[in-house]
Amino acid sequence: MKRAFDLLCSLFILVLFFPFGFIISLLILFSSPGGIFYRQERIGRNGVPFKLYKFRSMRLNAEASGKLTVGMKDPRITDIGVFIRKYKLDEFPQFFNVLKGDMSLVGPRPEVQEFVALYSDAQKKVLEVKPGITDYASIEYFNENELLAASDNPKKTYVEEIMPDKLALNQKYLANPSLAHDLKIIFMTIQKVLKN
Repeated sequence: MKRAFDLLCSLFILVLFFPFGFIISLLILFSSPGGIFYRQERIGRNGVPFKLYKFRSMRLNAEASGKLTVGMKDPRITDIGVFIRKYKLDEFPQFFNVLKGDMSLVGPRPEVQEFVALYSDAQKKVLEVKPGITDYASIEYFNENELLAASDNPKKTYVEEIMPDKLALNQKYLANPSLAHDLKIIFMTIQKVLKN
């Protein structure tokens, strides 16, 4: 049931979003050198890596300076990148990940291997379900980049404060990964985006 819901919703959203996605693609293409999409290896269910898709919001080779984005004033972010990040539009290509079966609409956000390697045995339970486009942690840390921008040591703040709290929030979902729970989180996410 959850998979059917993921497929139907993703197809509907991709068709509905296509005109906007086309315009965003053109803006990205003509505003800075590089491709339209950004692909990054993330760790999925059962620890299996996959390529996560996003609209490219940063300059080429931005990852060489670190995997964390530090606020909207991060010089690696393009002008169009600031806009699409603010409204989470850069995340829309992940609906293709849902169609492929790498992700679900709702589930713990997938991390890069660098941070998954730091998980405790208890925290690794998030790898027992498919990662998602949104979850409680995504809502709670909607402005995570700004929190990191205010830190003297963003990576330390992420590893020691933000990441453990996110994983603790994931436990609320893991306790009841149902379709009704998914609908609740999707509704909360839409509210958060509209209020931002």
